[in-house]
Amino acid sequence: MSINSGFKSLPRLVQIILLLIPGVNWFTEILVRGSAALHGKAMLQIIVLIFAILPTGVLLGWIDLFSCLIQKKLILT
Repeated sequence: MSINSGFKSLPRLVQIILLLIPGVNWFTEILVRGSAALHGKAMLQIIVLIFAILPTGVLLGWIDLFSCLIQKKLILT
């Protein structure tokens, strides 16, 4: 089981709590996106992973929070 599918199987409240805490948000982004890059559409996921590592990762984290509220998954995973 990949970290990406593990994150998707978590209850929505736990996903939102993980994405609300700033340091945990960034760490969760990197882990889930790295796992998605290893198990799926690698090129797109690597590009998004690079954006998550850069300072734009903070903005991407907030976008993912709203995506998680609506779709129950991170954007582009």
